[in-house]
Parts: sequence; structure tokens; C-alpha cells
Amino acid sequence: MVKLRLKRCGRKQRAFYRIVALDVRSRREGRHLGKAGFYDPNQGQAYLNVPLILYFLEQGAQPTKIVHDISKKGNVRVSNCSLIVN
Repeated sequence: MVKLRLKRCGRKQRAFYRIVALDVRSRREGRHLGKAGFYDPNQGQAYLNVPLILYFLEQGAQPTKIVHDISKKGNVRVSNCSLIVN
């Protein structure tokens, strides 16, 4: 099973996260299937690659709760494995 989850990057106290598609059996920093965006909690910025997220959702990927919340803040609503862009 594939999940869209956060992958930690950056240095100490200055972390930012990449939104990646990972197999559920792999580690958080493990090998990813594709980069779908990034999230920087320090500056409050987020970038979502909507076509890639849509592709992974169509293939059966499930977003984690955090990724789901980030996508809602970016006016991208994920519901029933479909993507709605406002």
C-alpha cells in the first residue's frame, strides 16, 4: 500500500518536509516513489504538485492526516480518493 506522507529534511531546529509517496513498509526517510510537494512549518509555506497527487490517489494511495490537512489549507480537498481543486 502506498501513502502520501511527510519526509523530514533540513537541519536541526530548521526542519522542512517533503510530501512524498512511500510504501507503508518503508522508513520515514526511506526511498520514495515520487515527490508531490513540500511543507515548511517555519514560514508557513506549502507547495502541492496537484497532478502528481491526483495520479497517486487514482492508483490507490492514501494521504496521512497531516498531508490531508495541508492539502485542505491549500484549497485542495481530498475526498473519497478523488481530488477537488477550488
